[in-house]
Amino acid sequence: MKSSWRTILLWALPALVVGFFLWQGSFAPNPDAMGNKNAASTRMTYGRFLEYLDNDRIKSVDLYDGGRTAIVEAVDPELDNRLQRLRVDLPGNTPELITRLRSSNISLDSHPIQNDSAVWGLLGNLVFPILLLGGLFFLFRRSSNVPGGPGQAMSFGKSKARFQMDAKTGVLFDDVAGIEEAKEELQEVVTFLKKPERFTAVGARIPKGVLLVGPPGTGKTLLAKAIAGEAGVPFFSISGSEFVEMFVGVGASRVRDLFKKAKENAPCIIFIDEIDAVGRQRGAGIGGGNDEREQTLNQLLTEMDGFEGNTGIIIIAATNRADVLDSALLRPGRFDRQVMVDVPDIKGRLEVLEVHARDKKIADEVSLGAIARRTPGFSGADLANLLNEAAILTARRRKEAMTMLEIDDAVDRIVAGMEGTPLVDSKSKRLIAYHEVGHAIVGTLVRDHDPVQKVTLIPRGQAQGLTWFTPSEDQSLISRSQILARIKGALGGRAAEAVVFGEAEITTGAGNDLQQLTGMARQMVTRFGMSTLGPLSLESQQGEVFLGGGWMSRAEYSEDVASRIDAQVHDIVEQCYAETCKIMRDNREVIDRLVDLLIEKETIEGDEFRQIVAEYTTVPEKERYVPVL
Repeated sequence: MKSSWRTILLWALPALVVGFFLWQGSFAPNPDAMGNKNAASTRMTYGRFLEYLDNDRIKSVDLYDGGRTAIVEAVDPELDNRLQRLRVDLPGNTPELITRLRSSNISLDSHPIQNDSAVWGLLGNLVFPILLLGGLFFLFRRSSNVPGGPGQAMSFGKSKARFQMDAKTGVLFDDVAGIEEAKEELQEVVTFLKKPERFTAVGARIPKGVLLVGPPGTGKTLLAKAIAGEAGVPFFSISGSEFVEMFVGVGASRVRDLFKKAKENAPCIIFIDEIDAVGRQRGAGIGGGNDEREQTLNQLLTEMDGFEGNTGIIIIAATNRADVLDSALLRPGRFDRQVMVDVPDIKGRLEVLEVHARDKKIADEVSLGAIARRTPGFSGADLANLLNEAAILTARRRKEAMTMLEIDDAVDRIVAGMEGTPLVDSKSKRLIAYHEVGHAIVGTLVRDHDPVQKVTLIPRGQAQGLTWFTPSEDQSLISRSQILARIKGALGGRAAEAVVFGEAEITTGAGNDLQQLTGMARQMVTRFGMSTLGPLSLESQQGEVFLGGGWMSRAEYSEDVASRIDAQVHDIVEQCYAETCKIMRDNREVIDRLVDLLIEKETIEGDEFRQIVAEYTTVPEKERYVPVL
């Protein structure tokens, strides 16, 4: 409703301006209108008027406008001597004309000058400003409650932080799962706010700031809401981008205003989301950086740990780019603690799934533990989206409760994309089947490779077929044999095409596989020291230019070392490719059987795949990670 009123006024004000000038023009003195009944539209020249006067054809003369205009009644011989009213413009003051008119016994009358235009002009000059000022006042008052509206033009230097005196966020620590270590750290912050005397009695100082660092979707903002809900103290929340404006100095003014309000309500919490928007390293980039952002950061540094101090104010900030933050912002005294909020492990994923499954109808046979085992690397937001997608699929299929089929389809959709139309039986479909079975046979027969979960020919996203593997839970440390096994697995599709169809029939389907395995091989040589070059890290340590790094990146090794690196990468890939081709040739019989079965069923589960392979050769026992749930 307010928006419609503002729209009407914005259109009405220009209309008022145009109407005012039209009004002024309408009531300006009009020489063609000399009275209601004395107006004459036909003109007569002064010379013709004198000619009519000499011929006694003028019957009456009415003088207007101080004797400069006359309305005459004359007999026109061209109109059968009918009487006609004509207008004549007289040449100024002509007393001899008046004398002549009187001597000719012509009816003569003079009318005073009408001054109505001055009255209308005065009214117009008064009414228009009143209407304009009234409209502007109404517009400003209507928009005073709109963020960034014209009613707040004089207060754009004020803080835009949302303030809650009693932070009823509806979120408690019980609603946050999967990040127990972070919860323990932040539980102390709540205790600091509720019972500070317990810590000050032994000389402990209340921390001034806590920085939450972690990938997107891990629950940093949710933790801040939980802290506010648990502590029950005044809570200010603002985004880092809301400090920075186009005008230099506005952000610093907002920081001062925010901390002024916080001091008035201490003890309290200030939560700054995405602090990297204002806390980036100063002086970085071409040209020296951004003056407005750097002034805002300087003011924030002063408020957090300046001469005055901020007793009772705890600042909680969240970011997923801690590497770009200014070092002065990260030092103790400002952000005393940095809490890592990482993706949950399998136990944490199970807890997250239990939280998000409370309001969903799930069939009894569904195992949340099985879902947790299948989703390594998923964040809390990913798991929430997974169950939501499964619920949407359940509603679309008109089922009463979601089953493992919907959950598996939801996982596939999130990871690989939407399901496409299955391919018809053709040479292309058979070639894709050999490609995917090639990946799966290597993953099954190479001991250090992750076990196969399923192989499918159902297209998803850009992929015409997919081979899914079940990675082990602990991905933080990877051995050399595991990397080599992954390179062989990535080469399995290309090797199957070459062995079965020949080098001339190799397709572009392995393009993405080759990019991944080349990156892994290069990292083995340059980053992890897993080659004959020795335990050396040969990666360039230059930072990004806009984060304070150098403009020109320069390799920290000679051209001879660069050529040796390329040779090592080539040797690793060639050796893995040769071993992968040997696996294809040695197991051609089982590969053909698996391809026929895959074309028929379009999907083979991992257990069935391994059972068929075990009929032809020995399947090595893999060391699988079995978590305790």
